[in-house]
Amino acid sequence: MGWWQVNADTLARSRFVLSPLAETFASLKVLQSGTAAHPGERAWLDAHLPAYRRRLAEDPVTALLIRSGLGREWIADFLTPTPRGEAGFEEEVARVREVPAADARAHLAVALRGPLPAALHRDDLPERAAGLLTDVWTETVRPYWARRRHVLEADVVARSAQLSQGGWAAALDALRPGTRWLGGNRLQVNPHEYPPREISGAELYFVPVTPQSHGWVSWEEPHRYAVVYPCVGALAHSGPEAVPESLGALLGPARAGVLVHLGSPLSTTQLVALTGQGLGSVGRHLKVLLDARLIQRRRAGRSVLYSRTAAGEVLVKAQGG
Repeated sequence: MGWWQVNADTLARSRFVLSPLAETFASLKVLQSGTAAHPGERAWLDAHLPAYRRRLAEDPVTALLIRSGLGREWIADFLTPTPRGEAGFEEEVARVREVPAADARAHLAVALRGPLPAALHRDDLPERAAGLLTDVWTETVRPYWARRRHVLEADVVARSAQLSQGGWAAALDALRPGTRWLGGNRLQVNPHEYPPREISGAELYFVPVTPQSHGWVSWEEPHRYAVVYPCVGALAHSGPEAVPESLGALLGPARAGVLVHLGSPLSTTQLVALTGQGLGSVGRHLKVLLDARLIQRRRAGRSVLYSRTAAGEVLVKAQGG
């Protein structure tokens, strides 16, 4: 298994960051595989996969580059630069474009675990990769970025609450398949047999993405490292959860939607992202549901989380939710 040696100070200074480029690369991986993890992702894929495949059919060199860069166990490093805190897409993709051509070829050879195809012995590979990432961002991610950003922010809130309740071990164990806290200052980052890395003293980032791939790790030795992980559960899905018609008639569709989502603890920010309702509307519905004792609230660190009470559970289940 691959693991990093992380001292207490490095872990204490680590933080969650959002990365438009990571979101774009995760989306590219879904487009490349053609496989969706849930109905919302399937609808997105159906809308954008034909254009993506046409783009690669018209540019066989870039198509080969991406196939080569997405190895079975390793991604070509230059495709996934490590975030340097919050940055815009253009700033991030510029780092892909600026990679020396020799480095890009070397990274592709590692991903392939063998010699580079003759067609990739060229100097414009970073520019081609940056161009494809820009197209994926422009056509398939940016139109949805406002909502996706809300979902990512909500996931960070949930992870932070988990961290405050159960500590780093609980938060890291639930991050993504293959990631867990091993004890002894060791963080397992994937199930593969790679040599351990000493990262104590470096910047450590945790980066959520909405596409439901397994995520990846990246680094700029020795200064910064990142673990990219997929959002989980309801936060990953597009569109509101179905509300039983009878429950909607009783409470009103919008308020019933809030109650249905609260089968697990969520913050106001998360409810806004999941329901698509405004912050003021969600706040009003929460107050009514609290007054009716159908939900409860508790503080987790700096966040306030809401969940159904026993009475709320009975009501939702009785109406078929």
